[in-house]
Amino acid sequence: MRVIMKSYAILLIVICTVLMSGQAVAEKPLILKPNRVEISYTKPQNPAHQNIFELLKERRVLERFRDYLSPLRLPRTLLLKTEGCKGESNAWYEDSDHSVTVCYEYIEELQSNAPDKTTPGGVTPQDAVIGPLIEVFLHEVSHALFDLLKVPILGREEDAADQFAAYLMLRFDIDFARHTIAAVAYMYGREARSQKLELERFADVHGLSAQRLYNILCLAYGADQKLFADVVEKGYLPKSRAEGCADEYKQIYYAVEKLIYPNIDEAVRKKVQPKKLLRPVAQK
Repeated sequence: MRVIMKSYAILLIVICTVLMSGQAVAEKPLILKPNRVEISYTKPQNPAHQNIFELLKERRVLERFRDYLSPLRLPRTLLLKTEGCKGESNAWYEDSDHSVTVCYEYIEELQSNAPDKTTPGGVTPQDAVIGPLIEVFLHEVSHALFDLLKVPILGREEDAADQFAAYLMLRFDIDFARHTIAAVAYMYGREARSQKLELERFADVHGLSAQRLYNILCLAYGADQKLFADVVEKGYLPKSRAEGCADEYKQIYYAVEKLIYPNIDEAVRKKVQPKKLLRPVAQK
């Protein structure tokens, strides 16, 4: 009996040792490195998307995003790609292969919904495509960073991705930030006016377009009340909401400074980006 018990005890020790060693291997921290963004322009199957494909490559759209994101220290490679999606207008982050995909159909939809001429709010037909295209990439990249960097999130992840994307756009050059935010607001405003509010729409993980419109205008006004003063003066953002926008922006700024900014390689950033990009800037 003692022999059996001794053998059993030895077996338990061996099993525990194996499990603990396996756990140690599994929990080994990944090495964070900059310059871990790759890109891919997938050739479209639909001939109607050929012009979009060629225009994106000509303008080096993905290369610009790659350079912009290169200072981020990531544990794995993040792939940014454009491709045809069999008629579906969409964009998403896939955690299984750490890729962000924007469909040619989505860009085609932006083009078809662009205004024929500059809007009273100053949005040009070109802005109406470029602004939302930047926003959707940054939104999906936000999901990627939440996953890769294990960023804790309170609330809905889609709202957090909207907020981080807006924060990044507000760090662009002043004129470009103004045009980009205005173009995204134009998109959400157009969608809001065309949406029918069936009960099921409130179950979506994304906010309603009208909510996303007011959220981005609020963050913009909260970040720079001089640059976006007309947002309130012209009634695009209700004064009742505008009163708390500075605090809303401060919350995003604080979260980015604590959770994202420590993962930015300053040496790489200084080489490839203007000082304001991907760097927390105090509220004005």
